[in-house]
Amino acid sequence: MTTEPSAAAEEAEPGTPDAGAESGMPGTEARPATGADGTASPEPGDGETADADGGDGDSGDAESAVEEDTGSPAEGVAEGAVQLSEAEAELAAQRELRERIERRKAEKDGPVLAGTALSGKAADLLAAVRAVESGEKPPASVFGGSEPAPRRVAQEPARRPQPVPSGASASMASEAVEAVRAVLVRGGAPEALAPQTAATLGEGADGQLREDPWQLLRVAGVRPEQADGFARALLGAECGPDDERRGRAVTVWLLEQAALVGHTALEAAALHAALAQRSVPDPDAAVQSALAEGDALVFQDALEEPGGTPPAPRRSVEDAHDGPDGEDREDREDGAEAEEVRPVRVLIGLERYALAEESLADGLARVVNSLPKEDGSAAAWEPAATGSAAELIRAVAGHGLVLHTGGEASRAEPASLVAAARSLGLRVCAAAHHPDGRRRFTELLARADARTSRDAGPAADPGPRPDANPSSAAVATVAGLLSGEEGPGRDRDGMLLTDLLVVLDAPQLDIESAAMLAESLPDGARLVLSGDPGVLWSAGPGRVFADLLAARVCPQIASRTPDPGPVGELVSGIGIGELNQVEAPGKEVVIIPVRDAGEAVHRTVQLVADSVPRAIGIPAEQTQVITPGHGGAAGTRVLNAALKERLNPGPGRFGGFDPGDRIAYTPTPGRSVPGRVVKADADGLHLECAGEPVVVPKERVEQTVRHGWALTAHQSVGVRWPAAVVVLPGDAAQALSRPWVYTAFGRADRHLSVVHGVDQALPHAVAEIAAKPRTTRLSALITAQIPPSA
Repeated sequence: MTTEPSAAAEEAEPGTPDAGAESGMPGTEARPATGADGTASPEPGDGETADADGGDGDSGDAESAVEEDTGSPAEGVAEGAVQLSEAEAELAAQRELRERIERRKAEKDGPVLAGTALSGKAADLLAAVRAVESGEKPPASVFGGSEPAPRRVAQEPARRPQPVPSGASASMASEAVEAVRAVLVRGGAPEALAPQTAATLGEGADGQLREDPWQLLRVAGVRPEQADGFARALLGAECGPDDERRGRAVTVWLLEQAALVGHTALEAAALHAALAQRSVPDPDAAVQSALAEGDALVFQDALEEPGGTPPAPRRSVEDAHDGPDGEDREDREDGAEAEEVRPVRVLIGLERYALAEESLADGLARVVNSLPKEDGSAAAWEPAATGSAAELIRAVAGHGLVLHTGGEASRAEPASLVAAARSLGLRVCAAAHHPDGRRRFTELLARADARTSRDAGPAADPGPRPDANPSSAAVATVAGLLSGEEGPGRDRDGMLLTDLLVVLDAPQLDIESAAMLAESLPDGARLVLSGDPGVLWSAGPGRVFADLLAARVCPQIASRTPDPGPVGELVSGIGIGELNQVEAPGKEVVIIPVRDAGEAVHRTVQLVADSVPRAIGIPAEQTQVITPGHGGAAGTRVLNAALKERLNPGPGRFGGFDPGDRIAYTPTPGRSVPGRVVKADADGLHLECAGEPVVVPKERVEQTVRHGWALTAHQSVGVRWPAAVVVLPGDAAQALSRPWVYTAFGRADRHLSVVHGVDQALPHAVAEIAAKPRTTRLSALITAQIPPSA
């Protein structure tokens, strides 16, 4: 490991960091923001807001519903009289509708109750005066006079708003948006939120907002304090922190925030504490209201006792009303003998993640149980079980589900497995997290195929099965496989046409993606999950790979193939909590100490533009800068501005971009693809990402495209570059952890430069700071269906 002192170089203009988020409602923000690690805020209740799916909600405005006359004509009435009665009923219904409309217009045009249309400081002041006059003292964080904390820009929503139904006309959609806009203006919210609010809440969104203003929390970027101000403007004196609607909405919002940082559920005590911090007077009542409305679900998972196997987890709303020992009331009334009391943890979660975890557990159990146990197939695999992949091949021969762990070099073992399966005539599909991972695995697979053919000879190759897909060894990305754009295709039942699915970068699987993969496997197919357990976990909720490793319900094959070279040696030590000095005779690892963030930016630009190309022979376009966060004095924004000024200066005439700019394109949250700008025209911004052309509409550029000379570690997962420059400014010390350092340093293939300004925080993070825990249920669910292996 080489340490270089600071050296003079031409000064690069570092640019200026973002001015930060403006306070107030979303809708005027320039760019979605992420936390220091590239995800949303770190703590439930304090994080950035996720976009919520448009719930079913009310089917329309209850006040404008027209009640139909369901009565039938009296018997014996002549046909003409019956027709006359129906016409009169229709006229009466029309008159009633007109009267309702006139009443509503009069209410809108009439005098407004004092304070109901106020917002911002005026509404806060009026609410405080009324509270004093009434002798009440509401929670300070809701109605107090202190300024709310400046709001960071919200990350691109992980959940898309529901589109307008295809059968609805454009005029109907426009009318719905205008109706929502009128309610937002009345409540002091930005008009720009109208389209998103109408799409999120669905039909009758304006009526939903009038009846329950806190429904605004379902819209991406809206925080509780902003929804409180909106509710005060609409409800006036009726608004209060103890409103049941507020408690229910904040409960759902907190669960969505928890999902953004990886939790699929929250323990009841943690949720209650978060609700109290959000000034909900009765957290238990708020949770019960959310459960009663079906906005959340409650679970009771038995805690595993030493040497025992936990029973199947329970899930039902009624569980919340059972006795303290989990015994049903009916059982107690019948006098049945009470079961032995076992400790349980009570969890609250959103339905979508609960169903995904249960679906994944069911799917994996089916994979394990549907493979014939003694059909003689294991013997056919034995001739292929050679080399470093022998243990993995033997495990796959006899089991439906296998976990494989190892670093970058260990990917050769799944490649050998795929080649062996192909030699047996099986349909095989492999999927990586990132297009770069797909490219690297394809290269490994070509070498493994050549080696297998050479060892076995043409006579031993039975050829593909008659029903096999022509592409019998498809290599795809997980996203492409799930969307159907890549992979072997599907049968009439929607099942993947594969006998073996190998998923690389398995730690990046979130719970919903993993569930869809498991559901797509046909009976009798094998599944191999392979990855490096030391890297950062998925951007989405869940920790699928870690939970399955902990559950020990299937064979786990740990690779013994080490990553080569000084960089591999350094990263391997970090994986076990040791930051070792390594011999780097060819300057494979270089440490550059810096005093402050300004010097860090200067030295980074010098390394990328001059030092690494000159001393190592790796050009700037093959060197990637990695830093802990987007903000700060040495975050991605500042570094990208400085690197653009040095490497591709230009006016940024295409929404801040110029042809030749390196970019990071984020088609879906949690998945960034590096690329470059080609051009821009009326169709949008033209990019080249992973060798494929991409056109981003101009209205989506601001949300999905960033400059990409500098990335966060989360954005870089699944990709490797010939050289990496990891920047650790002094203000990044709190963001460091062992998985972050392991991931960032591991992105380098041949050369790693570390711009080091955190002193002892780096070895401390490697030795002491593990990944933040995530609350999930998968381990309990899967062990209830599959007994843990010995």
